[in-house]
Amino acid sequence: MKFFPTVASSVVAVSLSAVTGTAFAASPMALAKAHIRDIAAADVPAITSQYASGALFEWIGGPLNGRYVGAARIKGVWTRFAKANGKLGVAITQVDEASNPAGATVTADVVFSGKMHIPVRYVMTYRAGKLVDEIWQIDPKIAKAMK
Repeated sequence: MKFFPTVASSVVAVSLSAVTGTAFAASPMALAKAHIRDIAAADVPAITSQYASGALFEWIGGPLNGRYVGAARIKGVWTRFAKANGKLGVAITQVDEASNPAGATVTADVVFSGKMHIPVRYVMTYRAGKLVDEIWQIDPKIAKAMK
């Protein structure tokens, strides 16, 4: 009779771990906010850990203007950004998430503060919990609106 409680306990433990893994998966909104905080912290490994292998990153405006495809190129641009700016303050406003079973898009107005203000209209698309498409649009009117 000792066998049954042990097996039952194991089944319950496995079932609970399967449920909690799914139930507590980070939402796209939480992933996006963490990504923005990692950028402000200049934590390149954390920044790049969210990307899917063939991710596309469109940087529109500023000295890093360009299209970056794939993990290596995206890591390179974030490395340059972190080296040039170091740790930054960050203010996030106007955050919105649109999602359906195929994926989610998070948009946010963000101002990074350090040597200068970097106002960004940010658009991040997630599929299966990974960042697959990103637009970093330098937008000076965001900084004006936040004053």
